[in-house]
Amino acid sequence: MTLPATPAQTPPASADVLWKPVLIRATVALVFGAVTIFWASPSVHVLAWAVGLYLLATAAAVWMSRALPVAVPAVVALGGIAALVTQSDEGVALSAMFALLVLGLLEFVHGLRKRDALARDWLISGVIAVGTAGALPFFTSLGAHALLGVAGGGAIISGVLWILSGLTLRHDARIASGLAAEAAAPGASPEAVN
Repeated sequence: MTLPATPAQTPPASADVLWKPVLIRATVALVFGAVTIFWASPSVHVLAWAVGLYLLATAAAVWMSRALPVAVPAVVALGGIAALVTQSDEGVALSAMFALLVLGLLEFVHGLRKRDALARDWLISGVIAVGTAGALPFFTSLGAHALLGVAGGGAIISGVLWILSGLTLRHDARIASGLAAEAAAPGASPEAVN
């Protein structure tokens, strides 16, 4: 009889499992960043909906990766719901700040503790999220356009990071599956050639 694995004994997720959620997260961030760039004069309602949906979609992507504790995407999702409910500059800034701060700090800690394929990316993403969260309160008085600019800037930077990570993981997964298929093929051993 084997005992269930504890979190410390759980092996890190492989590239073939991680690349899809990472690319989904990158897409979410880049789409949100594009919205913030091309929306010329957003209202507070556009701010609330854009940030709320961005946080909800980010929470879903983080949850799909299964890399962080379940509490992290739950807090990010609550931040998204709070942004949708408050419909004010201050409410959106506060809820986004809280969600991004929790996400960033726990990503940073995860990057320090784990030595998996994404350790450095978790560190960088954590710093970006904490920096974005720290900047939001300074722009609250400037209105929806400024808040979307700050949040969108952080999203674009993290989106580029995550798309590079996701494509690298996808490439590594394809190479690994190709090598596994080659090794499993009959006659693949050097002795079979001779």
